[in-house]
Amino acid sequence: MDGIVIIGAGECGTRAAFALREAGYSAAVTMVGAEPHLPYERPPLSKPMNGAVQMKPICAKEALEAAGIDYLQGLSASKLDADAGSVTLGDGRMLRYEKLLLATGARPRRLNCVGAERALDFRTHADAETIFANVKAGRSVAIIGGGLIGMELAAVLRGKDVTVTVIEAAPRPLGRAVPQRFAEKLVARHAAEGVRFHLGRGVAAISDEGVTLTDGTVVPADLVVGAIGVLPETALAEAAGLATGNGILTDTCLRTSALNVFAAGDCATVAQPGGGHIRYESWRNARAQAETAARNMAGAAETFAAIPWFWSDQYDLGLQVAGLPQPAHQGVVRSVPEGEVEFYLDDGRLVAAAGLGLGNGLAKDIKLAEMLIAAGANPDPAALVDPGLNLKMLLKSARAA
Repeated sequence: MDGIVIIGAGECGTRAAFALREAGYSAAVTMVGAEPHLPYERPPLSKPMNGAVQMKPICAKEALEAAGIDYLQGLSASKLDADAGSVTLGDGRMLRYEKLLLATGARPRRLNCVGAERALDFRTHADAETIFANVKAGRSVAIIGGGLIGMELAAVLRGKDVTVTVIEAAPRPLGRAVPQRFAEKLVARHAAEGVRFHLGRGVAAISDEGVTLTDGTVVPADLVVGAIGVLPETALAEAAGLATGNGILTDTCLRTSALNVFAAGDCATVAQPGGGHIRYESWRNARAQAETAARNMAGAAETFAAIPWFWSDQYDLGLQVAGLPQPAHQGVVRSVPEGEVEFYLDDGRLVAAAGLGLGNGLAKDIKLAEMLIAAGANPDPAALVDPGLNLKMLLKSARAA
C-alpha cells in the first residue's frame, strides 16, 4: 500500500488526515491508532457529565469513510524502515508509504519512587474512567504534580466533594506555563475551595496509606494520581535512526531527518528561525501543525509559524494564553468587568497576552490580542491599561501601519 500513512489517531493525526483531502490529495490515506476507539478529544476527559467520562469523537466513522481515510484502530507501529519506506504494525502487517506522518503524541512521565506503580495516569479515556470510577464524596485523592492537568483535575474532584491534596516538587504550582500573576490567583482559588498543597517537596514512596514525602510527611489518600507531565513519544523514530532531542527533530516545514517522513503535534520539536527547536503541547498546536504537515506532504512548502495558544478551565474560571510570556517582558495589566488581561511587550512590540476571568468572558480579548501579535503591533502601554480602549480599532490601526 502506497500513499500517505499517519501513525497516531489523536487530534493531530486525525486533523492531518482530513487536511490532506482538503489540500486535494487523492491517493490512499491510512491512519493507525493504538486505542480501540474512534479518534476522540482529550480535553473533555477531565469534565465528566452525570458521573460518566465523556467520549467526544473528533469525527464519526461515516466521516472517515466519506473522506476515504482507512482507519486501523487498536494497532501500534512496531518498526519504521525509513530507507525502504515501510512501517510494520503490531499485528505483523507491513504498510508501504509515499510519505509518512509521525503523530505519535506523548506519554505520561513516570514517577521514580517506591510504589510508583500505584499512581494512576491521567491521559487516555481508559485512565479517566479508572479515576472517576474510584472517587466519590468523602474519599481522598493525592495528585502528584501541580501543572495544568493536575490542577484541572483537582478542581473537578473538589466539585465532587472529594478531599484533594496537590503535591508539587517546585516552589509553586503552575510555574511552567502560566504567567505568575494568574498562577497565584488560581492557586488562591484552589486553596479557598479546600485544596491542600505540599510544595517544594518530592515523593519518597506511595503505599496503601497514601504518599510519603521526602521530608517524612505522610499524605493520606485513597487514590493517587501522577500528573508530572508528559514525554514525547519518540521510540519508533529513535529506533529508525531519526534525529531526536526532546521530541522528533523537524525543520520549519515539519520534515524530519528521514526522507519523506514528517512529524507533528506533541511528539515534534520544530526548528526556529533564530536557532534551536521548540516543542509545544496543546490542542491548538496539534491541529495547526497537522494542517501544515498535511499541506506540505501534499506538495506545498509552508513554514510552520502559528502563535502558541492554550486554555484551561478551573472551577468557573477560564485561563487563556496566546504567545509565550517571559519574565523579562514588560507586563501591562488591563482590568475589565470579566476579569484581567495582561499584555506582554518585548522592546515595545506585543508578543504575548494572557487572560483570567469568569468562564469564556475574555475569549474575544485574547483573540484580538493574538491578531495584534500576528500584526506585529507596537501599542502604547498606557493605552493598553485603559479598559475603554477598543482592541478592534487598535488592530485596524496596526494593520494599516
